[in-house]
Amino acid sequence: MMKKTILTGIRPTGNLHFGHYFGACSNWLKLQNEYDFYLEIADVQALTDNFNNPSKVRKNVKELTLDLLSIGIDPNKVHIFIQSQISEIAELTVYYSNLVTMARLYRNPTVKTEIAQKKALFGNDGESVTYGFVGYPVSQAADITAFRGELVPVGEDQLPLIEQCREIVRKFNSIYGLTLKEPEPLLSPTPRIKGLDGNEKMGKSLGNAIYLVDNDETLHKKIMSAVTDPQKIKKDDKANPEICMVYYYHKLIQNENLKTVCQECKAGKRGCVACKKELIQKMQEFLAPIREKRTYYETHPEEVDHILQEGTKIAKEKAKETMHDVKIAMQIDYESK
Repeated sequence: MMKKTILTGIRPTGNLHFGHYFGACSNWLKLQNEYDFYLEIADVQALTDNFNNPSKVRKNVKELTLDLLSIGIDPNKVHIFIQSQISEIAELTVYYSNLVTMARLYRNPTVKTEIAQKKALFGNDGESVTYGFVGYPVSQAADITAFRGELVPVGEDQLPLIEQCREIVRKFNSIYGLTLKEPEPLLSPTPRIKGLDGNEKMGKSLGNAIYLVDNDETLHKKIMSAVTDPQKIKKDDKANPEICMVYYYHKLIQNENLKTVCQECKAGKRGCVACKKELIQKMQEFLAPIREKRTYYETHPEEVDHILQEGTKIAKEKAKETMHDVKIAMQIDYESK
């Protein structure tokens, strides 16, 4: 049987942090063994809100690729490609833009939330919101359908974007004939990963993230600043580990000593400093193989370049096949006449 096709992407705006790893990437490591997997480095989408800082996006394409390879994404199983190198995606975005009204885009819950955040940050006049930013769901639909994506791994907050893609596919097929595949969301089995400060989301902009590239000194500072039970004042005070971010991360990395950590915390037999120091040690052990693999690829940049070139080449061929069918359906296949 032919493997089903998965398409997922990540924006090169910074290095991977624990939120990325446990929220999405660890699931990709399993899926890469089961599907025909296309993994997009979404540099064009990163430019929608980094258009005035292209060097940041360019630098992070390579950084992100190093991170992905270091965690175990296998280039023999996953086609890692750069979005901007697939011109068919941009072409599809133009065609799809005729199938979606501005009113529908503004109603998209994900877009509405992000526009509200931008307005709060830059003012209420909406001047900071660009056409490209509002049209992000159309671009994402082009990403998915260019590679005949059947499944798209997402978190719950991304479901409206997948539904928008499905609407575009249905509209296209109803006008031009059955041409495109309607994708299905593949929900992440892991909820959002909390930040060091207890925030429900770990994120770059929130300053509460642990990055896979953090060195020992940085890791030490971050863990020592993690939020614990505010009711625990003295070392022998009894505490509630369920509201402590240190215990949360002990669970996240599956510390084999977790039961003892929990019992000692509840009984007032474990101080927060000692608990944090144990977490630092366990984090270092967890990160060791990732760091080792990253060092290898950092010292073999030609391999990283080859992986991106090969992945992009395969993605390009797949997108060209889709575009061929789309142009025939739309009766704009002049070059084949």
